[in-house]
Amino acid sequence: MMRRAFGNSVRRMQTLRAAPPANCDQLFGRFVADVLPPEASQAARIHLRELAQPVSAVGGEAVFSSTTQARVVHIARGSVRLVAHASQQRDQVLSFHFAGDLVLVPARGAHGYTLYALGECEMLAFAADPLFELARKEPGLGHALLTRTLRALARSREKTIALGRKTAQERVASFLVGMAQRIGVPDDKGCLLDLPMSRRDIADSLGLTIETISRQLGELRDAGLLATSGRSQIRLLDLPGLAARAGHLPAGALTKSSI
Repeated sequence: MMRRAFGNSVRRMQTLRAAPPANCDQLFGRFVADVLPPEASQAARIHLRELAQPVSAVGGEAVFSSTTQARVVHIARGSVRLVAHASQQRDQVLSFHFAGDLVLVPARGAHGYTLYALGECEMLAFAADPLFELARKEPGLGHALLTRTLRALARSREKTIALGRKTAQERVASFLVGMAQRIGVPDDKGCLLDLPMSRRDIADSLGLTIETISRQLGELRDAGLLATSGRSQIRLLDLPGLAARAGHLPAGALTKSSI
């Protein structure tokens, strides 16, 4: 679903608030732990620390809007959504990102992009060009960025299939399976999801309406595949069954046409 205008989004942007100075080293430490391989050189660490811009945000705040320069943002704490802006007051939620993730906010081109906080967040931002230049000189960093890029590409490919070929229920089931893999907490009753995004965000991401999201969650609940608590907490009771509802192929079922 595409809803808010790019111009309105820009006008709503608030001034970036630097994370408290006492947290800067801590934020960089999280980035090092999440992203940098142990063999990264001390010179690379120093260079990265010089490039890093610590940022904090509250829920609903526009953290970055696309300019002529792309940015790479590491989410140290909290969660965000990346939104694309098209003409005629249309927005599309492209992706959700969580603590430990790297997200690229592209430079403005045919579309504009804004990164919004879903709740209280702490992040480190890097101008993309100097970061990628350093990665070319530092193989360990380059490999780490490539690995994360391939993961993001896989998620993007799955979403393309969902939007292009799947039913509403398959889209919702695919979304829940993906969230289980990324932020799910296994317990003795299944897998617990505490979703930081609203149902409107989910609907915008999947190209559905809020009513359709609620209806499909109800049907999956009635089928015994999940249980809901409030607006954000979902317990997945049968992940294999949910994956089947998502239209996933069973293990070993690949054929020539599906490769």
